[in-house]
Amino acid sequence: MTALLLNGKELAAKKRDQLKIDVEKLKAEGVTPGLAVILVGEDPASQSYVKAKQKACEQAGIHSVLIKKPDSITEDELLSEIEQLNQDDSIDGILVQLPIPKHISEQAVIEKIAPNKDVDGFHPINIGKMMTGEETFLPCTPYGVVEMLKEAEIDLVGKHVVVVGRSNIVGKPVGQLLLNEHATVTYCHSRTANLRAMTNLADILIVAIGRPNFIGAEDVRQGAVVVDVGINRVDGKLCGDVDFDKVKDKASYITPVPGGVGPMTITMLLENTVQSARNR
Repeated sequence: MTALLLNGKELAAKKRDQLKIDVEKLKAEGVTPGLAVILVGEDPASQSYVKAKQKACEQAGIHSVLIKKPDSITEDELLSEIEQLNQDDSIDGILVQLPIPKHISEQAVIEKIAPNKDVDGFHPINIGKMMTGEETFLPCTPYGVVEMLKEAEIDLVGKHVVVVGRSNIVGKPVGQLLLNEHATVTYCHSRTANLRAMTNLADILIVAIGRPNFIGAEDVRQGAVVVDVGINRVDGKLCGDVDFDKVKDKASYITPVPGGVGPMTITMLLENTVQSARNR
C-alpha cells in the first residue's frame, strides 16, 4: 500500500488564505503587520529564500521591508541595524537570513532581536518558553511539521517519535514541540550507535540530517509516519533526506520533497508575524 501524502503545499495555501483574512481584519483596526528581513551578502540560496518570503508577505497583505547589506558589514553595524528595527513600531517581526558571514556571531545576532519581534522563534527567551510550554513564537519549520501532523489528524499522544538530527533550528525544537503534545521522543544523530535499530522503533520518524536519500525502506517500520525535513540538490534535482520512492510503499504517511515541509516554513513565519501584530 502506498503512503498517503502529507501535502504541505495544500495546507500552506489554506493557511495563507486565512492569514489574508486575518490581516484585513487587523488593517481595519488600524494595524498593518510588518516584517523586516535583513540579507547579508550575495548567497544565491539566501536570495531565493528572501524573495519567496517577500512574495508571501505581499500575497498576505503584510508590509515587508528588505534590508540588504554587504558581507563586509561589521558585527556592531549589523547589531545597530537590528536595534533600529527593535525600536520601529511599524515592524512586528525581524528576521536575519542565515547563514551570515563567519566574522559575525550568529548567537549575538539572534539575541539582539527583541523577543517580541523574534518571529523566527530562535531567541533564548522564546526557546525557554517553548521548553516550558508557554505561549511564544515557535521556530517556523518545527511549528509547520506539527501543524501538518495535526491537520492529517495523526494521533500524537503516547506515540514514539524518533528525530534524526539535533540542530537548534529543526531537530531539537521539533522534538520538544512533540513532547509538549504528549509524544515520547527519542533524538538520534550522526554519532548514534545502531541508528537503524532506533529508526525502526518509530511510530513517527522525522528526518532532518542534511544527507540526500539517507533513510531507506530498511530504516522504516511498516506503517510509520515519515516526515522529511531535508532539502538537498542532487544532479540538479531537489530531494530530501528520505529515499521517497523506496519508503513510500512502507510508510502510512510521508512528506514529499519538494512540496512537503518547505511551504509550511514560510507560512508559519507569516503566522508568527501576524500574531506579533495582534500582540501589538
